[in-house]
Parts: sequence; structure tokens; C-alpha cells
Amino acid sequence: MPYDPALADRIRPFFRSQPACVEKKMFGGIGFLLGGNMCVGVWKEFLILRLGPEQAATALTQPGVKAFDITGKPMRGWVMVDAADLHDRPTLQAWIDQAIHFVRTLPVK
Repeated sequence: MPYDPALADRIRPFFRSQPACVEKKMFGGIGFLLGGNMCVGVWKEFLILRLGPEQAATALTQPGVKAFDITGKPMRGWVMVDAADLHDRPTLQAWIDQAIHFVRTLPVK
């Protein structure tokens, strides 16, 4: 399974109201871009989040969170959250809100 379609379906509603949102297949999974910048994605059974270096360092202290590393080289400022740790909508929303907040600080591509 390249990515968990059920997790992708849980994410889509959070991006329907976001301006300049694009859903795109990438890295063997699916990504959600805002203003041309990758924000979140699904790879296998993980939620991928772009949080920036400081927020990612904090996130890495939480259970079920690890560095986004699918190539042997971790991506700075990104984390992966195991879908098993995304039990409810408020938990999922809190993660996605962090990523949206960070990505909205980046220049539009």
C-alpha cells in the first residue's frame, strides 16, 4: 500500500476551505499543498507534516512521532505521525492546524 486512503479521506475536509490548496500524488503517497508549498501528506500509514525546525523538534518528543525520513536522509522541519496515534478528529485537526500555520508563513510559489 503506497498510502492509507482512509487517512487521506480524513484529511481532505480540513483543506476544502483552504485557499490555493492542491492535492497531488507525490513520494509514493499523496500531498496537500498550500500556495505551492507542501503542507501535509500521507505516506504508507503515516501523516506527514511540515512544521518548521522548532515545531518539529517539539513534536518529536510526542508518542508516535518520528522524523520524516523515507530516503535515509531526514527532512529538517518535517515529521511523521503514525495513523494509529490519530485517534480522533481533534487530534488530527491539531496536527494539521500546526502545519497550516507554518506553511502560511512561507512565500507562495
